[in-house]
Amino acid sequence: MNKTWWKESVIYQIYPRSFNDSNGDGIGDINGITEKIPYLSELGIDVIWLSPVYKSPNDDNGYDISDYRNIMDEFGTMQDFDRMLAKAHEHGIKIMMDLVVNHSSDEHQWFQESRKSKDNPYRDYYIWKKTDNGEPPTNWGAAFGGSVWEFEEQTGEYYLHLFSKKQPDLNWENPVLRNEVYEMMRYWLDKGIDGFRMDVINFISKDTSYPQGEIREGHKYGNGSKHYMNGPRIHEFLQEMNKEALRDYDTITVGEMPGVTVEEGKLYTGEDRNELNMVFHFEHVGLGDGQYGKWDPRPWKLTELKEIFTKWQKGLENDGWNSLYWSNHDQPRAISRWGNGSDEYRVVSGKMLATCLHMMQGTPYIYQGEEIGMTNVNFNDINDYRDIETLNAYRDLTPDSLTHEEIFKGIHERSRDNARTPVQWDGSPNAGFTTGTPWINVNPNYEEINAEAVLKDEESIFHYYKKLIQLRKQNEVIVYGTFDLVMEEDEQIFAFTRTLGEDQLLVMCNFSGETPIFKLPETLSYSFKELLISNLNVNENESIDELTLKPYEARVYRLKK
Repeated sequence: MNKTWWKESVIYQIYPRSFNDSNGDGIGDINGITEKIPYLSELGIDVIWLSPVYKSPNDDNGYDISDYRNIMDEFGTMQDFDRMLAKAHEHGIKIMMDLVVNHSSDEHQWFQESRKSKDNPYRDYYIWKKTDNGEPPTNWGAAFGGSVWEFEEQTGEYYLHLFSKKQPDLNWENPVLRNEVYEMMRYWLDKGIDGFRMDVINFISKDTSYPQGEIREGHKYGNGSKHYMNGPRIHEFLQEMNKEALRDYDTITVGEMPGVTVEEGKLYTGEDRNELNMVFHFEHVGLGDGQYGKWDPRPWKLTELKEIFTKWQKGLENDGWNSLYWSNHDQPRAISRWGNGSDEYRVVSGKMLATCLHMMQGTPYIYQGEEIGMTNVNFNDINDYRDIETLNAYRDLTPDSLTHEEIFKGIHERSRDNARTPVQWDGSPNAGFTTGTPWINVNPNYEEINAEAVLKDEESIFHYYKKLIQLRKQNEVIVYGTFDLVMEEDEQIFAFTRTLGEDQLLVMCNFSGETPIFKLPETLSYSFKELLISNLNVNENESIDELTLKPYEARVYRLKK
């Protein structure tokens, strides 16, 4: 396996709107990020993944881009960006930009031209279809509700939008469009950025025959995903992108890929494939989805979670690479989703989740606020929510499919706005995020949970993350060792080994509020053990042949033969 800097890195995601507001307008901005670079440097991260900062009308909070070469007014100026980039590099931190090229905003100049007439030079930058029966070309449903097709009176045709109608899909079949994208990527790389996280990048190649989708029970629209996820030309497009825009730079690239399989993952990330460094899959975050997806969540089992992680760990072990994450701007808070957000167990379960993730093979991602133990928010009024996906789901699913109480249970557990409440910097009003009125309300628990408090407390979750990151830098086995699951059938303990030559680690994580017994498998033998890290005080001389784990306890041992 080739050793590279991006395999050895820890990545921190910043969602700029909610990170830190420097000018009091209630919206996080680029200068606010620059202010906090010393904080991130102390944490020890290597790369910032910056969610979109490009010009945008904000229909989908910046994932609808109207100008790929300019900065959103609310976030600052290009000079502000250049200053932030320079300061990050001074602190040894790289910047990975978000690349959103499956779709643009309908306010992008390309689309403004494209919609004017059928013979406009920009017409084929987007996907237009006409029908003779007055019905949309396919029955596919869009990710944010409704049909994926929007009719335009002016030219009498429909355009495709897999997300909001203000996010028309770009036509990757058009080589002129593709070259525009590659030129834009080189513009940012020449500025000095270090790579790209690519938004729904496995959607860019569609089945151009546009078949109908299967309609599932209780759904109005067809599921067209198999006709645009991992489509017929996707590998050709990514190899061309690599050749035209990436290969002359030392970059990090990660593709967000809903619906990707392990076999596809190997093709996207294989070392001789010249496509991407790693992928984000969605299998674990879909656990517990009900009939209406995440809006009516059901219980899930630890064995299911372990099976998914193990499949990806083993699948990409020799060729390829994993992205490791519990949460991001599209997912609820890690502690609320996977751990226990109660006062008693929030910190210990947050440390346990960090241990489990950072000890696997792959590049770990920390989402802003995860390192201080932020939790989901329970707004009780739909008007307190800002996320287009949440608002549309509430509109579309109540009261016919789900009651108000049922969908609010789903919103409290899984809405994207859980991750988008402002970062809690201190106990002052609005958690020190802004001196103005925040664009979305702050989680009321900011007085107890904030960065100022955790920095002062040596036993805090922040200092635990810092230690995990330092261990990664000191122990190659954490980066490059092979992963093997132990106690596979246990519904409370997630335990595994990491092995690199003679070096072996044993990781044990209790995902329950109970006290299960860990039993050392007969296949593991050792003459000496050393406790590397634990989230509770333990007797280092205690036998690990059989031990009772406390609620949400995590330990990592180095075993020597």
